Amino acid sequence: MNVHEIMTRDPVCCGPDTPLAEVARMMKEADCGQIPIVETRDGGRPMGVVTDRDIVIRGIAEGRDPMQLRARDVMSSPVVTLSPDDSIEACERLFEEHRIRRAPVVDDRGRCCGIVAQADIARRAPERLTASMVRGVSQAPVTSRRTARVESAR
Repeated sequence: MNVHEIMTRDPVCCGPDTPLAEVARMMKEADCGQIPIVETRDGGRPMGVVTDRDIVIRGIAEGRDPMQLRARDVMSSPVVTLSPDDSIEACERLFEEHRIRRAPVVDDRGRCCGIVAQADIARRAPERLTASMVRGVSQAPVTSRRTARVESAR
């Protein structure tokens, strides 16, 4: 089984200058916990992601006014990505290694074409993979999430 079989296609994305309140509205409307932030000048290459946790931790909990913030102010970057042809096992390893629960999927031109969440794996992949991944992702990180997230090397 490969990523393209379980990913959500054409996810909602936005640019780095999108107001944070709009990013939160997008999450609500799409019923998702992560919005890929794409560089609009190059046709959709991910430059970061904003998660619901990023909004709370890097925005509100730090005492910043979320109504004055933009996506770039709280996004996690660089972004960890997957290819549609990556195996579910490779996806699981990437999630565990980087302690993430979601990742954008990029096509052969580097443009965001999908997103995979831990829940997608839980719904569609074999049970043994799901249990292992949840354990791995849930372990205490060795380094902070922000410094651990790097562009995946293929």
